[in-house]
Amino acid sequence: QVQLVESGGGLVQAGGSLRLSCAASGGRTFSTYTVAWFRQAPGKEREFVAYISRSGSGTYYADSVKGRFTISRDNARNTVYLQMNSLKPEDTAVYYCAADPTRYPITSVRAYDYWGQGTQVTVSS
Repeated sequence: QVQLVESGGGLVQAGGSLRLSCAASGGRTFSTYTVAWFRQAPGKEREFVAYISRSGSGTYYADSVKGRFTISRDNARNTVYLQMNSLKPEDTAVYYCAADPTRYPITSVRAYDYWGQGTQVTVSS
């Protein structure tokens, strides 16, 4: 239904910043979708990073990124962002956006039906 495309990944030094974008098309009106970011490092399971409510007024973060990352959305542009500051080598992963959780808990990968292709973030020490 809805298609998601991530962009903005790259190579950055520890302490640096990146802003990821998740652009949506198709499906329902974008403002009806809760959207989340997940990440997956090599050899590890995909893990929750952050989610944002339909209006953008509600956000939730994994403890590992709280205070460093900010999720936001621009419904007029059908886009969700992840601003990543004070990056650490352990943030290195492929970052995915996901939309429209239908199962509980919504911090689980199993809750989501729609996923982007991922964008690589590499943080060097």
